[in-house]
Order: sequence, then structure tokens, then C-alpha cells
Amino acid sequence: MELGQMELELLARCPLLRGAEEDLLRQILSRDGTELFSFSAGQVVYSPRQFRRCLGVLLSGQLQVTKGTLAVSLLEPGELFGAAALYSDAPEFATTITAKRSGRCLLLGQELVDELIAAQPLIRENYLRYLTGRIRFLSSRMQSLAQPGVEGRLARYLLANGQAGSVTCPAAQLARRLGVSRASLYRAFDALEKSGLILRQGKTILIPNPSALEHVL
Repeated sequence: MELGQMELELLARCPLLRGAEEDLLRQILSRDGTELFSFSAGQVVYSPRQFRRCLGVLLSGQLQVTKGTLAVSLLEPGELFGAAALYSDAPEFATTITAKRSGRCLLLGQELVDELIAAQPLIRENYLRYLTGRIRFLSSRMQSLAQPGVEGRLARYLLANGQAGSVTCPAAQLARRLGVSRASLYRAFDALEKSGLILRQGKTILIPNPSALEHVL
């Protein structure tokens, strides 16, 4: 299985394989249990009744994750999906994943993920960190339904996704993920920045004191 150099670099930055050397990435791509899957805009990639026990890495395109009528998240290239089914015996997948833009993804089967977690400490640590982040994100997503203020939603997103005290994300993309207008997002930026809770440097948002930011919730 061959990927272009940009796709290899994307794999090396994804939550599961972050920090892996190119040789290891190429070894994984040559293993049984890997598959490239292409999809078109509007196609349902996963649904409660039609899914695979694989971990997916989005290489291109855009995927919308929904639970009934609730928009849960919007996946961009480099992000993972499918973890909810990987080690679950439940007969149904928890959400529906629909392509907003055509693209393709890399699917890693459960047995291969098992072997990688057992043999590669870096991948094991990465996966545990990813699952921890998902728990925080989903918990904050549920809380945001009860407290839908834009500042609170922005604060929860930053706390759930911040690594080493910062989050890098274009404003337009962040607004889509939060389900708010760019104008509302900029007002929330201004309010949090005036309070000294965040500091913006281009596309990067610095979180100098996460504990203080939690008080916005």
C-alpha cells in the first residue's frame, strides 16, 4: 500500500501514530489488516447498523459525526474515528459518520491495532492519551447542551483539545466545530482574552492557566 509523502506526514501527526518514524509507518502500511477506503460527499461511512471494527485515520475530505439530530463533531484530515466499536461487543455503532466532502481514510483492523499496542510503547501511550481526550471531549459536549454559551463551549473545547497549553486551529474551522458563527466566536475570543484566560498568536490559542479557564464552565 502506497501513500504520498503528504499523507505519510499526516499519519505521523495523527493521534495514534504521532512521533512514529517513517520506517514504522511504512511497516504498518504493509501489514495485513490495513485498508484504504474512499468515500464521496454525502456517503454514510459508518452508521449504527453498518460499521467495521476498525480504527480509521482520515487522510482527506471531511466527516460529520452525529447522534440522532445532534452534531457531535466534525472530523478533519489527521483525526481518528471508529474507536467506539473497536473493543465493544455492542451490536450497534454509537453514532453516524457522514462524508461532508469526498476523500479517503486508512482503516486499521482490530487485530493489527492489538499487535501495535502490544509491541510499540509509543503507539500504546498515544492511544491511551487519545481515549482520555475523547472522554473529556464527550463529557464537555454533553455539558454544553445544558450550558450553551459560546464562551463556555470555547473553553471546553480548548481544555479538551489543548496539548502543552495550546490549541492550533483556524478560526473558521473552530467555528464549525463549535457550531457557532465566526462573529460569535470572535466575541468569545475577545472576552476570554480580556480576562487573561487565553492569548491568541495567529492560529494558535495559548492557555496560560487551564485551571482558571475551567471557571468559565
